[in-house]
Amino acid sequence: MARYYAIGDIHGDLNQLIEAHRRIQQDLIRNPIGDYEVIHIGDLVDRREDSKGVIDFLIAGVERGEPWIVLKGNHDRLFQWFLEDPHRVDARLRSDYSWLHPRMGGRETLLSYGLEVPEDFGIDVLLQAALSAVPDKHYEFLKRLPLCHETSRFFFCHAGIKPGVPLQNQIEDDLLWMRQEFHKYEGEHPKLIVHGHTPVDKVTHYGNRLNIDTGAAYGKLLSTVCLEEDSIWLLDKGERKAL
Repeated sequence: MARYYAIGDIHGDLNQLIEAHRRIQQDLIRNPIGDYEVIHIGDLVDRREDSKGVIDFLIAGVERGEPWIVLKGNHDRLFQWFLEDPHRVDARLRSDYSWLHPRMGGRETLLSYGLEVPEDFGIDVLLQAALSAVPDKHYEFLKRLPLCHETSRFFFCHAGIKPGVPLQNQIEDDLLWMRQEFHKYEGEHPKLIVHGHTPVDKVTHYGNRLNIDTGAAYGKLLSTVCLEEDSIWLLDKGERKAL
C-alpha cells in the first residue's frame, strides 16, 4: 500500500513547516509503514518571515535522503526569475505587479536574507546585493524544482491543470498559475489533482481535486494531509481526520 503526505503552500513560515513534519512523524509512529513520500506543494517563499530558513530546512532534508518531493510554485519561480533577470515579466502576473510589489512578498523574502528594500531602490543595484546574499545552492535548488509529481492515483502540482489536456502535456504556466478554468470544471480528471495556490478556509475535497492551501501566507494554518489509495485524512495535531 502506498502512502503520501502533502503539505500546503508554506510561504516562508518555517515554524509551521517544522510542525507539519512533526505531525507526519507522529502519524508514522501511530500508523507504521515502510515506504512513504512527503510532497511539498510549492510556494516555499514570500510573505512570511523566514523564506531563507524554509529553503535551508528543505535542502537539508533532501540531502539527508528524506523521502521528500519539493514542487515549484509561482512564487518560487518569481524568486528564481528575479535572480536571473529582475526585468523579466511573468505574463500571468497582473501588469501592475512585480515580485517586489508589497502584496507579493518578495521584499519579505529578501529581508530573510538580510536585505532591506528601500522605497527608492534601483533594481540592478538590488540584484547585485541579492546575488551576494542568496547562496548559489538556494538558487540552484529553486531552479531544479519539479513542476509536478505523479503516482498511480494522484497528481500533485502547485496550482492545477488545464481540463481536458493529458497530464503529460500540461504546460508550466498552467501548473503554476491555473485558477478559474480548473476550479469551475466538475468533470473527472485522469487522477485526483492535489494542489494549492488558491487559499481556502479548510482543506477541501471537490471530488476531482483536493485543495490543501489554507492560507499560511496570511498567518493561517499550514495544512498537512495523508493520502492512501482509497482514503484521505487531514493531520490535526497528530491525529487523522477523514476527508
